[in-house]
Amino acid sequence: MAGSTLEIKDLHVSIDDKEILKGVNLTVKGGEFHAVMGPNGTGKSTLASAIMGHPKYEVTSGSILLDGEDVLEMEVDERAQAGLFLAMQYPSEISGVTNSDFLRSSINARREEGDEISLMKFIKEMDASMDYLEMDKNMAQRYLNEGFSGGEKKRNEILQLMMLKPAIGILDEIDSGLDIDALKVVSKGINKLRSETFGCLMITHYQRLLDYITPDYVHVMMQGRVVKSGGPELAQRLEAEGYDWIKKELGIEEETVEQNA
Repeated sequence: MAGSTLEIKDLHVSIDDKEILKGVNLTVKGGEFHAVMGPNGTGKSTLASAIMGHPKYEVTSGSILLDGEDVLEMEVDERAQAGLFLAMQYPSEISGVTNSDFLRSSINARREEGDEISLMKFIKEMDASMDYLEMDKNMAQRYLNEGFSGGEKKRNEILQLMMLKPAIGILDEIDSGLDIDALKVVSKGINKLRSETFGCLMITHYQRLLDYITPDYVHVMMQGRVVKSGGPELAQRLEAEGYDWIKKELGIEEETVEQNA
């Protein structure tokens, strides 16, 4: 079974009338792992939020297509149901909703009425996934992310990824704040999903994540657009030399941009 294709074409996005993305072009297909790197404030997290439809981010021009369907015409929940998934840099806490209830409801939202996942199958899959991620089983009955440590929240994002099995996973700095042991576990969960039907877009600052998850493609963002693409060796060179060589090579001058872009 062929995987889905996410196409981002000449995407321009603004926040409070300030343009952050200035013509991003990127295509992610099932079976491919892409890494997006770049200095702070170049628009990496803006790209992730715009794909998923965060209301703060205004798409002023360009297109986002999932298997030819216009993602920009979809509500946020419709994007998730279509097969997009965002693992957030700072996952939200939701009081009153348990991890287990949230996951089962999310799975059933993507299934046809009358084809809901059985409780026994759900419990079996969730237990196996939690074991794989070395998670305390009690977390299943805790409120979503409430009181979780940073590392627990990130593992929980990967648990959701493993259970929901989206077509395209967007991971926004999933390695942020993780110690080496937690990073290994999170990476193990992501690698388990590698298949022809799953495409992944990983946003990261650091080569260390890519030591455990080898990308097929690496893209460098600067000044709101993708300025260079290559294979895993590109990330290795960035780790060794920083971004100055790209700026010199392309004649890019420094500019002030939003730190949280």
